[in-house]
Amino acid sequence: MRKAMLLYNPLSGRGRERRLADVEAARSVLQGAGVEARSAPTRAPSDATDQTELAIADGCDTIFACGGDGTIHDVLQGLVGTETALGIIPLGTANSLAHDLGLPLAPAAAARAALNAERRRIAVGRIEYQDFFGNRALRYFTVTAGIGVDAHLFYKLDPLIKRSFGMAAYCAKATHLWLTHKMENFSVEFENEGGSHQAEVSQLLAVRINNFGGVLRELAPGASLERDDLRLVLFRTQSRLKYLRYVLRGLFGADWKTPGVDLVYSASAVCHDAVASSGKPRILVEADGELLGSLPAAISMVPDALTILMPDPHERERPR
Repeated sequence: MRKAMLLYNPLSGRGRERRLADVEAARSVLQGAGVEARSAPTRAPSDATDQTELAIADGCDTIFACGGDGTIHDVLQGLVGTETALGIIPLGTANSLAHDLGLPLAPAAAARAALNAERRRIAVGRIEYQDFFGNRALRYFTVTAGIGVDAHLFYKLDPLIKRSFGMAAYCAKATHLWLTHKMENFSVEFENEGGSHQAEVSQLLAVRINNFGGVLRELAPGASLERDDLRLVLFRTQSRLKYLRYVLRGLFGADWKTPGVDLVYSASAVCHDAVASSGKPRILVEADGELLGSLPAAISMVPDALTILMPDPHERERPR
Protein backbone atom coordinates (compact mmCIF):
# COMPACT_ATOMS: atom_id res chain seq x y z
CA MET A 1 0.00 0.00 0.00
CA ARG A 2 1.50 3.28 -1.12
CA LYS A 3 -1.33 5.76 -1.61
CA ALA A 4 -4.76 5.59 -0.01
CA MET A 5 -7.96 7.61 0.14
CA LEU A 6 -10.24 7.38 3.18
CA LEU A 7 -13.83 8.22 2.27
CA TYR A 8 -16.08 8.64 5.28
CA ASN A 9 -19.80 9.09 5.62
CA PRO A 10 -20.44 12.14 7.85
CA LEU A 11 -23.90 10.76 8.69
CA SER A 12 -22.97 7.13 9.47
CA GLY A 13 -22.85 5.58 12.92
CA ARG A 14 -21.29 7.67 15.67
CA GLY A 15 -21.60 11.42 16.25
CA ARG A 16 -19.79 13.80 13.93
CA GLU A 17 -16.92 14.78 16.26
CA ARG A 18 -16.26 11.16 17.22
CA ARG A 19 -16.44 10.12 13.54
CA LEU A 20 -13.85 12.68 12.46
CA ALA A 21 -11.55 11.59 15.29
CA ASP A 22 -11.95 7.95 14.26
CA VAL A 23 -11.04 8.69 10.64
CA GLU A 24 -8.04 10.74 11.75
CA ALA A 25 -6.88 7.90 14.02
CA ALA A 26 -6.99 5.45 11.10
CA ARG A 27 -5.24 7.91 8.76
CA SER A 28 -2.49 8.53 11.31
CA VAL A 29 -1.76 4.80 11.52
CA LEU A 30 -1.44 4.58 7.74
CA GLN A 31 0.76 7.69 7.52
CA GLY A 32 2.93 6.34 10.32
CA ALA A 33 3.59 3.29 8.17
CA GLY A 34 4.69 5.46 5.23
CA VAL A 35 1.43 5.42 3.30
CA GLU A 36 0.36 8.64 1.59
CA ALA A 37 -3.16 8.90 3.00
CA ARG A 38 -5.85 11.54 2.52
CA SER A 39 -9.45 11.66 3.75
CA ALA A 40 -12.65 13.24 2.45
CA PRO A 41 -16.35 13.13 3.40
CA THR A 42 -18.84 11.49 1.07
CA ARG A 43 -21.69 13.78 0.11
CA ALA A 44 -24.18 11.39 -1.51
CA PRO A 45 -24.17 7.82 -2.90
CA SER A 46 -23.45 8.95 -6.45
CA ASP A 47 -20.78 11.36 -5.22
CA ALA A 48 -19.05 8.56 -3.29
CA THR A 49 -18.77 6.57 -6.52
CA ASP A 50 -17.40 9.62 -8.36
CA GLN A 51 -14.94 10.34 -5.53
CA THR A 52 -13.72 6.74 -5.71
CA GLU A 53 -13.15 6.96 -9.46
CA LEU A 54 -11.31 10.28 -9.08
CA ALA A 55 -9.07 8.83 -6.35
CA ILE A 56 -8.22 5.87 -8.58
CA ALA A 57 -7.39 8.23 -11.45
CA ASP A 58 -5.14 10.13 -9.01
CA GLY A 59 -3.10 6.97 -8.40
CA CYS A 60 -4.61 5.59 -5.18
CA ASP A 61 -4.00 1.85 -4.86
CA THR A 62 -6.41 1.51 -1.90
CA ILE A 63 -9.75 3.15 -1.12
CA PHE A 64 -10.96 2.89 2.46
CA ALA A 65 -14.71 2.99 3.06
CA CYS A 66 -15.02 4.52 6.53
CA GLY A 67 -18.58 3.87 7.67
CA GLY A 68 -21.07 1.03 7.53
CA ASP A 69 -22.24 -1.36 4.84
CA GLY A 70 -24.00 1.49 3.02
CA THR A 71 -20.77 3.45 2.69
CA ILE A 72 -18.97 0.33 1.46
CA HIS A 73 -21.77 -0.24 -1.05
CA ASP A 74 -21.42 3.27 -2.48
CA VAL A 75 -17.61 3.04 -2.76
CA LEU A 76 -17.90 -0.45 -4.29
CA GLN A 77 -19.70 0.93 -7.35
CA GLY A 78 -16.51 2.76 -8.38
CA LEU A 79 -14.14 -0.12 -7.58
CA VAL A 80 -15.62 -3.09 -9.47
CA GLY A 81 -13.44 -4.07 -12.41
CA THR A 82 -10.37 -2.14 -11.19
CA GLU A 83 -7.19 -3.34 -9.45
CA THR A 84 -7.56 -0.78 -6.65
CA ALA A 85 -8.25 -2.46 -3.31
CA LEU A 86 -11.17 -1.93 -0.96
CA GLY A 87 -10.22 -1.36 2.66
CA ILE A 88 -12.73 -1.00 5.50
CA ILE A 89 -12.72 1.13 8.63
CA PRO A 90 -15.98 0.03 10.34
CA LEU A 91 -17.83 3.09 11.65
CA GLY A 92 -21.43 2.15 10.83
CA THR A 93 -24.41 0.67 12.62
CA ALA A 94 -24.33 -3.00 11.63
CA ASN A 95 -20.85 -3.39 10.03
CA SER A 96 -21.83 -6.78 8.60
CA LEU A 97 -18.97 -7.09 6.09
CA ALA A 98 -16.44 -6.05 8.73
CA HIS A 99 -17.78 -8.77 11.05
CA ASP A 100 -17.49 -11.37 8.32
CA LEU A 101 -13.89 -10.39 7.56
CA GLY A 102 -13.04 -10.47 11.26
CA LEU A 103 -11.92 -6.85 11.25
CA PRO A 104 -11.27 -5.07 14.54
CA LEU A 105 -14.03 -2.54 15.15
CA ALA A 106 -11.65 0.07 16.60
CA PRO A 107 -10.54 2.42 13.77
CA ALA A 108 -6.81 2.45 14.53
CA ALA A 109 -6.76 -1.34 14.95
CA ALA A 110 -8.66 -1.78 11.65
CA ALA A 111 -6.05 0.39 9.90
CA ARG A 112 -3.19 -1.66 11.40
CA ALA A 113 -4.91 -4.86 10.23
CA ALA A 114 -5.16 -3.36 6.73
CA LEU A 115 -1.40 -2.79 6.61
CA ASN A 116 -0.81 -6.52 7.12
CA ALA A 117 -3.78 -7.71 5.07
CA GLU A 118 -3.73 -9.86 1.97
CA ARG A 119 -5.07 -8.36 -1.26
CA ARG A 120 -7.58 -10.93 -2.52
CA ARG A 121 -9.71 -10.99 -5.68
CA ILE A 122 -13.32 -11.97 -5.06
CA ALA A 123 -16.60 -12.13 -6.94
CA VAL A 124 -19.37 -9.64 -6.25
CA GLY A 125 -23.12 -9.76 -6.68
CA ARG A 126 -24.91 -7.74 -9.34
CA ILE A 127 -28.58 -6.78 -9.23
CA GLU A 128 -30.66 -5.22 -11.97
CA TYR A 129 -33.97 -3.70 -10.87
CA GLN A 130 -36.53 -1.03 -11.58
CA ASP A 131 -35.78 2.26 -9.83
CA PHE A 132 -38.44 4.51 -8.36
CA PHE A 133 -38.71 6.46 -11.62
CA GLY A 134 -39.52 3.32 -13.59
CA ASN A 135 -36.08 3.01 -15.20
CA ARG A 136 -33.85 -0.06 -15.30
CA ALA A 137 -30.78 0.30 -13.08
CA LEU A 138 -28.05 -1.90 -11.63
CA ARG A 139 -25.87 -2.04 -8.52
CA TYR A 140 -23.12 -4.31 -7.23
CA PHE A 141 -23.20 -5.75 -3.70
CA THR A 142 -20.90 -7.60 -1.29
CA VAL A 143 -23.19 -8.58 1.60
CA THR A 144 -26.72 -9.38 0.46
CA ALA A 145 -29.54 -8.47 -1.86
CA GLY A 146 -33.05 -8.75 -0.47
CA ILE A 147 -36.48 -8.68 -2.06
CA GLY A 148 -39.67 -8.48 -0.02
CA VAL A 149 -40.22 -7.63 3.63
CA ASP A 150 -36.56 -6.88 4.47
CA ALA A 151 -36.46 -4.21 1.74
CA HIS A 152 -39.72 -2.85 3.14
CA LEU A 153 -37.90 -2.46 6.46
CA PHE A 154 -35.39 -0.05 4.89
CA TYR A 155 -38.28 1.75 3.16
CA LYS A 156 -39.97 2.35 6.50
CA LEU A 157 -36.89 3.00 8.64
CA ASP A 158 -36.40 6.70 9.40
CA PRO A 159 -32.70 7.61 8.80
CA LEU A 160 -32.74 10.11 11.68
CA ILE A 161 -34.04 7.48 14.10
CA LYS A 162 -31.48 4.98 12.77
CA ARG A 163 -28.63 7.44 13.43
CA SER A 164 -29.92 8.17 16.93
CA PHE A 165 -30.73 4.64 18.10
CA GLY A 166 -28.62 2.36 15.87
CA MET A 167 -29.49 -1.35 15.92
CA ALA A 168 -32.32 -0.72 18.38
CA ALA A 169 -34.12 1.19 15.60
CA TYR A 170 -33.69 -1.77 13.24
CA CYS A 171 -35.04 -4.22 15.82
CA ALA A 172 -38.02 -2.05 16.75
CA LYS A 173 -39.06 -1.48 13.12
CA ALA A 174 -38.48 -5.14 12.22
CA THR A 175 -40.73 -6.21 15.11
CA HIS A 176 -43.45 -3.79 14.00
CA LEU A 177 -43.32 -5.08 10.42
CA TRP A 178 -43.34 -8.69 11.60
CA LEU A 179 -46.58 -7.99 13.43
CA THR A 180 -48.32 -5.83 10.82
CA HIS A 181 -46.84 -6.10 7.30
CA LYS A 182 -48.90 -8.00 4.72
CA MET A 183 -46.47 -10.31 2.95
CA GLU A 184 -46.97 -10.49 -0.82
CA ASN A 185 -45.80 -13.44 -2.92
CA PHE A 186 -43.63 -13.04 -6.00
CA SER A 187 -42.00 -15.45 -8.42
CA VAL A 188 -38.32 -16.41 -8.48
CA GLU A 189 -36.48 -18.49 -11.08
CA PHE A 190 -33.05 -19.92 -10.30
CA GLU A 191 -30.66 -22.67 -11.35
CA ASN A 192 -28.54 -25.06 -9.32
CA GLU A 193 -27.05 -28.50 -9.80
CA GLY A 194 -30.57 -29.93 -9.94
CA GLY A 195 -31.47 -27.81 -12.97
CA SER A 196 -33.88 -24.90 -13.41
CA HIS A 197 -36.47 -24.16 -10.74
CA GLN A 198 -39.32 -21.74 -10.10
CA ALA A 199 -40.87 -20.89 -6.76
CA GLU A 200 -43.44 -18.56 -5.24
CA VAL A 201 -41.91 -16.79 -2.25
CA SER A 202 -42.71 -13.93 0.13
CA GLN A 203 -39.03 -13.10 0.70
CA LEU A 204 -35.76 -13.79 -1.11
CA LEU A 205 -32.28 -13.20 0.27
CA ALA A 206 -29.21 -13.58 -1.95
CA VAL A 207 -26.36 -13.75 0.56
CA ARG A 208 -22.57 -13.52 0.09
CA ILE A 209 -21.22 -13.51 3.66
CA ASN A 210 -21.31 -16.04 6.49
CA ASN A 211 -21.17 -13.91 9.65
CA PHE A 212 -23.35 -10.78 9.93
CA GLY A 213 -22.45 -10.24 13.58
CA GLY A 214 -24.90 -9.09 16.22
CA VAL A 215 -28.40 -10.54 16.28
CA LEU A 216 -28.40 -12.09 12.79
CA ARG A 217 -25.02 -13.83 12.95
CA GLU A 218 -25.23 -16.74 10.49
CA LEU A 219 -28.20 -15.64 8.41
CA ALA A 220 -27.48 -18.00 5.51
CA PRO A 221 -25.29 -20.97 6.51
CA GLY A 222 -22.88 -21.86 3.73
CA ALA A 223 -22.58 -18.37 2.23
CA SER A 224 -19.00 -17.22 1.69
CA LEU A 225 -17.00 -14.51 -0.08
CA GLU A 226 -14.64 -17.32 -1.10
CA ARG A 227 -17.33 -18.75 -3.39
CA ASP A 228 -18.40 -17.51 -6.82
CA ASP A 229 -22.10 -18.05 -6.18
CA LEU A 230 -24.95 -16.89 -3.97
CA ARG A 231 -26.61 -18.55 -1.01
CA LEU A 232 -30.30 -18.06 -1.72
CA VAL A 233 -32.74 -18.11 1.19
CA LEU A 234 -36.23 -18.78 -0.17
CA PHE A 235 -39.18 -18.07 2.11
CA ARG A 236 -41.94 -20.19 0.57
CA THR A 237 -44.25 -19.17 3.39
CA GLN A 238 -46.18 -16.19 4.73
CA SER A 239 -46.18 -17.56 8.27
CA ARG A 240 -44.91 -14.98 10.75
CA LEU A 241 -43.96 -17.73 13.20
CA LYS A 242 -41.75 -19.41 10.60
CA TYR A 243 -40.04 -16.10 9.86
CA LEU A 244 -39.39 -15.67 13.58
CA ARG A 245 -38.16 -19.26 13.93
CA TYR A 246 -35.67 -18.75 11.12
CA VAL A 247 -34.29 -15.52 12.63
CA LEU A 248 -34.02 -17.11 16.08
CA ARG A 249 -32.09 -20.00 14.51
CA GLY A 250 -29.41 -17.50 13.53
CA LEU A 251 -29.56 -15.71 16.88
CA PHE A 252 -28.88 -18.90 18.85
CA GLY A 253 -26.61 -20.47 16.24
CA ALA A 254 -28.93 -23.47 16.11
CA ASP A 255 -29.16 -25.99 13.28
CA TRP A 256 -32.95 -25.89 13.18
CA LYS A 257 -34.83 -26.74 10.02
CA THR A 258 -37.63 -24.28 9.29
CA PRO A 259 -40.45 -25.72 7.16
CA GLY A 260 -41.13 -23.44 4.21
CA VAL A 261 -37.63 -21.89 4.22
CA ASP A 262 -35.11 -23.39 1.78
CA LEU A 263 -31.42 -22.64 1.22
CA VAL A 264 -29.82 -23.31 -2.16
CA TYR A 265 -26.66 -22.34 -4.01
CA SER A 266 -27.15 -20.53 -7.30
CA ALA A 267 -25.26 -18.10 -9.51
CA SER A 268 -28.42 -16.20 -10.43
CA ALA A 269 -32.06 -15.47 -9.66
CA VAL A 270 -34.75 -13.70 -11.66
CA CYS A 271 -37.72 -12.25 -9.77
CA HIS A 272 -41.00 -10.72 -10.89
CA ASP A 273 -44.47 -10.13 -9.49
CA ALA A 274 -46.46 -13.35 -9.33
CA VAL A 275 -49.63 -11.50 -10.30
CA ALA A 276 -49.48 -8.24 -12.25
CA SER A 277 -51.86 -5.69 -10.80
CA SER A 278 -51.83 -1.91 -10.99
CA GLY A 279 -53.39 -1.67 -7.54
CA LYS A 280 -50.98 -4.11 -5.91
CA PRO A 281 -48.24 -2.73 -3.61
CA ARG A 282 -44.76 -2.74 -5.12
CA ILE A 283 -42.38 -5.53 -4.09
CA LEU A 284 -39.27 -3.63 -2.96
CA VAL A 285 -35.61 -4.40 -3.56
CA GLU A 286 -32.53 -3.63 -1.43
CA ALA A 287 -28.82 -4.40 -1.55
CA ASP A 288 -26.34 -4.10 1.32
CA GLY A 289 -29.07 -2.42 3.37
CA GLU A 290 -29.70 0.29 0.76
CA LEU A 291 -33.22 0.63 -0.65
CA LEU A 292 -32.97 0.53 -4.45
CA GLY A 293 -36.35 0.16 -6.14
CA SER A 294 -38.79 -2.61 -7.00
CA LEU A 295 -39.40 -5.69 -9.14
CA PRO A 296 -38.70 -6.97 -11.73
CA ALA A 297 -35.13 -7.81 -10.70
CA ALA A 298 -32.31 -10.07 -11.87
CA ILE A 299 -29.46 -11.10 -9.56
CA SER A 300 -26.21 -12.55 -10.88
CA MET A 301 -22.52 -12.92 -10.05
CA VAL A 302 -19.49 -11.08 -11.44
CA PRO A 303 -16.39 -13.25 -10.92
CA ASP A 304 -12.92 -11.82 -10.23
CA ALA A 305 -14.47 -8.38 -9.84
CA LEU A 306 -12.98 -6.80 -6.71
CA THR A 307 -9.72 -6.63 -4.79
CA ILE A 308 -10.40 -6.58 -1.06
CA LEU A 309 -8.08 -6.35 1.92
CA MET A 310 -8.52 -9.51 4.00
CA PRO A 311 -6.85 -9.34 7.42
CA ASP A 312 -4.26 -11.88 8.48
CA PRO A 313 -6.06 -14.82 10.17
CA HIS A 314 -4.05 -14.20 13.36
CA GLU A 315 -5.37 -10.62 13.54
CA ARG A 316 -9.02 -11.42 12.93
CA GLU A 317 -11.46 -10.87 15.75
CA ARG A 318 -13.63 -13.71 16.94
CA PRO A 319 -17.15 -13.86 15.41
CA ARG A 320 -19.69 -11.91 17.49
